[in-house]
Amino acid sequence: MKQLSQIYPFLLLITMLNGCSSLGYYSQAVSGHLSLMMSGQPVEKVLADDTTPPALRAKLELAQQARTFADQRLALPVGEAFTDYIQLDRSWVVVNLVAVPEFSLEPHRWCYPILGCQAYRGYFRLEDARTEETRFRDRGFDTLIGGVTAYSTLGWFDDPLHTGFIRLTDNRMVALIFHELAHRVVYIANDTAFNESFATAVELEGLRLWLLEQGKPGQFEEALGRLSRRNQTLALVEDFSSQLETLYSRQNSLPDPQLRNHKAALFESLAAAYQELTKEWPEPGPFGPAPVSLNNANLALFRQYNQYVPAFQQMLRDEEYSFPGFYQAVETLSEKPAHQRAEDLTALSERFEEHL
Repeated sequence: MKQLSQIYPFLLLITMLNGCSSLGYYSQAVSGHLSLMMSGQPVEKVLADDTTPPALRAKLELAQQARTFADQRLALPVGEAFTDYIQLDRSWVVVNLVAVPEFSLEPHRWCYPILGCQAYRGYFRLEDARTEETRFRDRGFDTLIGGVTAYSTLGWFDDPLHTGFIRLTDNRMVALIFHELAHRVVYIANDTAFNESFATAVELEGLRLWLLEQGKPGQFEEALGRLSRRNQTLALVEDFSSQLETLYSRQNSLPDPQLRNHKAALFESLAAAYQELTKEWPEPGPFGPAPVSLNNANLALFRQYNQYVPAFQQMLRDEEYSFPGFYQAVETLSEKPAHQRAEDLTALSERFEEHL
């Protein structure tokens, strides 16, 4: 059954490519993923090898403990995920391209068989992403290419551990495992913000409970500190996004050069505000160390991953931290029309108060 579950989606994808203008993209995606999967070896084998470095051994053992916690405490569908290990020669497994029109905060969406449309496109080769990025830049889009530590196959494949995980700190590795497993619970085609915000909420709440169970209150406070800083950044981003959206709504009344000047001034103000916000922080903020250079793509990506996180945290709280009940509530919400989901999530966000 394991072999079949790996092959079936590959064959299904290929059968839907006839006449597809993006055959080159799908070819690199399929070959890149299969090459990745074939290079792995069982974690148990790595742990049984006397030559395995102690640091790697400790990370792999911790990952297996996180798998057990995810299964037993978070009720996540773990299956055989993260039971293989892959040695990569880079810190990222794929890179994502985000492209947003010059006067908009709505990202371009790439549409795929089965998966629907997503606000980013992943590449196994950086040069392929840069080639596609050039096409969008030539059309005046704001773009961003970012390295991705891990990706989910939504349970179609047994997602592996790899060096991208191992290079993270212990807590961030555990959180990432929770995040990727959460994508197996629910997925809505054409709603990246819903999917990623849900997974991020599971990641954050899972890490909170993990650290409490581990008896590490100091590290829990550190995690809460990072969460607080993320929320402060999100509030800043939402403020400037509102100003930018107001500006972009005037495309029919302002000439493009004037729009560009106002846009540049707003982004300069945002960069300055971010630098002021983060100057006393113990570590760089979500956009990295200041000074930063930001554009529509940076904001669109950050909002996609964080927009509804408080709403999902409130849903979990409403379910008294019963994860099966929470997942059922999320599944029910996912079946509503997009506009109703957005309204419900906004209302939930307004009710949420952080653990701090």
